[in-house]
Amino acid sequence: MLNRRSSAQHDLDWERMGAAPGIADSRRPEVKGIFVCQDEETAEFFLQINNTGGPVDLWSVDGIDEGLLIDNGNGFFYLPSRIPAARVRLVRSDAPPQLGS
Repeated sequence: MLNRRSSAQHDLDWERMGAAPGIADSRRPEVKGIFVCQDEETAEFFLQINNTGGPVDLWSVDGIDEGLLIDNGNGFFYLPSRIPAARVRLVRSDAPPQLGS
């Protein structure tokens, strides 16, 4: 949520992480890339582990070549490049933390 303006104006870029921690409360990027959920179940999982201390946004990305995705070793995939803002669309805003529910 805190990065919404930046995400809407700039490419999705792991080097621009700053205004808010990562979904699992990380303070720096886990990989040099952008994590991408390939299905709704995985997206919901990431929303459930939200440990940012506040609500988060869910974004959709168009035109991803799935052949370019890399497994981070834990079954989660990332694109090792920036994603242009023109290919990103806000799907759900202000999804509340769900840990402990």
